[in-house]
Amino acid sequence: MSEPLDVRGLQRRLAEFAAARDWQPYHTPKNLVSALSVEASELVEIFQWLTPEESARVMDDPGTADRVRDEVADVLAYLLQLCEVLGIDALAELAAKIDRNERRFPRPEE
Repeated sequence: MSEPLDVRGLQRRLAEFAAARDWQPYHTPKNLVSALSVEASELVEIFQWLTPEESARVMDDPGTADRVRDEVADVLAYLLQLCEVLGIDALAELAAKIDRNERRFPRPEE
């Protein structure tokens, strides 16, 4: 049985994977941000010429759905590696950002 998924555990697995291949020297913040950008662009490419309606149904096609899942995983992997290298707690920062956005964009009065 696999262990439950959590950010720290995934970051540890990514670090172990890179260490086993001696990739740490290449995992600088600059390189990780560049790789993140490339992977995000590959995700954008899937949706680039779709209509809004087609994009809402993108997961209906098994081949396209596999590509979307792969690119989402790549984006998340590089983002988690970047956070690890920079010492950023991604979940804490996301929670703080949501808090700031709730203050910045209050609910419309009904």
